[in-house]
Amino acid sequence: MQRPIARRTALLASAALLALTAARGAHAADPLEKLTVAGWSKPITEITHLLVEPDKGFYKANGIDLAYVPGAGGGDAIRNILTGQADVAFTDPGAFFAALDKGEKLRAIYDIYPQNVFNVVSLKSANISKPADLKGKKIGVYSLSSGTRQNLLVLLHQAGLSESDVTIVVTGLLNFAPLLQGQVDATAATDTGLLVGRHKGIGDVNVMEVRNYLNVSSDLFVVREEVYQQKKPLLKRFLKAYRESAAWMIANPDEAAGLAVKYAIDGTDRATNLEVIRLRNAASVSANTERNGLGAFDLEALQRAADAYRKLGLIEHEIKIKDVVGTDLLPSRSRSTP
Repeated sequence: MQRPIARRTALLASAALLALTAARGAHAADPLEKLTVAGWSKPITEITHLLVEPDKGFYKANGIDLAYVPGAGGGDAIRNILTGQADVAFTDPGAFFAALDKGEKLRAIYDIYPQNVFNVVSLKSANISKPADLKGKKIGVYSLSSGTRQNLLVLLHQAGLSESDVTIVVTGLLNFAPLLQGQVDATAATDTGLLVGRHKGIGDVNVMEVRNYLNVSSDLFVVREEVYQQKKPLLKRFLKAYRESAAWMIANPDEAAGLAVKYAIDGTDRATNLEVIRLRNAASVSANTERNGLGAFDLEALQRAADAYRKLGLIEHEIKIKDVVGTDLLPSRSRSTP
């Protein structure tokens, strides 16, 4: 029974490769249209599929000259699209909600990571095992505009605490060194950050995963409403290329880990790259994306998150998710697309 399935899979893969090759040929003579992504981070391993464009050409095949502007948190990514430095923000829902709450006209167009990957980590010796234990403590975050801070606030509110009940310390991405050196009592991080920290010997730690309290998507692609209305053909091609690059990294984690050595600033160790990439691949999929394709939104879950942010006092105004999410730009699901 396995031979027909294997043959069918091979035929589908061959058809997809031929289609991609044909698309690349069709666009080869066309002028490329510039599109800039504002990231929340520097060019790191977990976004390898955005960095390998010189080798793989996913965006060029879709008529796009891709550029990447680094940042230090989702808030930076939002600011970079508001100031015209970029077209698309790679940002977290908290930063998206905060900007909407201030009256910015924005639209989310793709759910990058439908899984919540944020956590708060402390050494076992600190005896911090629940949100209430954070009161009076010094806690590290990547930056004040990052998802680490937003998700830390979610955890604090679970215990009836606010930002004024703790001391927040900006540590940057390499925030486990301050933890080990006693400069902070706990640090807000992501699953990939924790992985790297474990490799660097942080030892026995307590980990509070934010998904156990609010399982909201970790990152979205967001654009200004004006860009959404005026550049739909370009954005459609971008999302198609991004989905192809994400599907490539899911299907070829070993190849991606090797290329990360070349393109990611933290990609010096191939084995660690592979672990990071596998974590991000896992965060990219969900039961919803299995049904509807990579990037598909769970509007009800996102609405629950927006409602929770308001209930917790993180935003003041009601956000109607259906009014600030655009699903019309997502590529159609095909048999050869994960």
